[in-house]
Amino acid sequence: MGKHAKASPSKLKQILGCTASLDAEAGFPDEESTYAAEGTALHAMAEHLIKKHLKICTRRPNSDYYTDENLEAVDEYVSAVCEAVGEAHKVCRDPMFDVEHRVDLSTYVGDCFGTADMVIVTDTKVHIFDLKMGQGIPVYAEDNPQLMAYGLGILSEVEMLYPIETVELTIVQPRLQSYSTWEIGVEELKAWGRDVFVPKVAEALEHRGSFHPGTETCRFCKARFQCRARAEFFLEVARLEFRQPELLTDEEMADVLLKADALKKWVEEVYAYAQNEAVENHKEWPGFKIVRGKSNRKYTDEDAVSEAAKAAGFEDIYKMALIGITEMERLMGKKKFSEILGGLVYKPEGKLVLVPETDRREAYKHDTAREDFAE
Repeated sequence: MGKHAKASPSKLKQILGCTASLDAEAGFPDEESTYAAEGTALHAMAEHLIKKHLKICTRRPNSDYYTDENLEAVDEYVSAVCEAVGEAHKVCRDPMFDVEHRVDLSTYVGDCFGTADMVIVTDTKVHIFDLKMGQGIPVYAEDNPQLMAYGLGILSEVEMLYPIETVELTIVQPRLQSYSTWEIGVEELKAWGRDVFVPKVAEALEHRGSFHPGTETCRFCKARFQCRARAEFFLEVARLEFRQPELLTDEEMADVLLKADALKKWVEEVYAYAQNEAVENHKEWPGFKIVRGKSNRKYTDEDAVSEAAKAAGFEDIYKMALIGITEMERLMGKKKFSEILGGLVYKPEGKLVLVPETDRREAYKHDTAREDFAE
């Protein structure tokens, strides 16, 4: 694996929100997860497909993560990027394109670099694309510190060659059907770099940080399971006296709703951490023990099972399923797929959910909302 920057742009939301978090993380190992491995694999496929569109020599990657659903999500992102590439050719004679572009921010702060998924530079604009494969919480481009930092780094590379006026930031999160784009002027971006980015990151790197826990800030901090400041933050929520809902005001209920999901997630994270420590490192927690959980039966040898079942006269022992939409489209080709199956494919509406008003999705105001919830 390549070297990671201590003040990586991908961690800026955490660092700028809680400058003490870098020091708090010092004793914790890097976290590895199947989500991160999946994200890496899908970014590699996106890179391959975009390079192929740009007629850059590339080799198709292979991964067990390339399921029908995942490839369909990657295709959505790639389509958005390719459309922007086409627009860039219309407004600029010699646009610049770079996939998986390494961004060095050492001219601003030490030990800070990262990789922008896609960079498009035209005569007056830098456009940065970011692919997010998460399917939990939408991530938005507006005031996004990771992409703003990439903007600063790329500006320092190209502003001597192009008279850049604006930086456009776009986040595509296909699994949530979320496409967020935001534009900021060059001078405003540089002011953010001077007044927020540089002093806050310097504070963190120079061990002068202070704790400011929050539902967003702490999400990916490696110290989040044992951070006392975070525990105190959530315990304040837990100390609320939950009376009958009708005795709470609308404002109090809304406050509970805003904090309840984060409180639940914190408790689940602490439990998962404690369980892992007990199972993997044999730590004993007061009042708890390790036991065997429920398991399901499995065949020892599927081929032997098949032979034995057929020998006993049982033939109907296999299931057959239709291949997925993305795989079918790849098999037929997009044109043939549209001709043959276009009228047999639809995209159902997403399930109705209650979210904070800061969510960028349009509010659902139909009169039958109550009936839809009940379905």
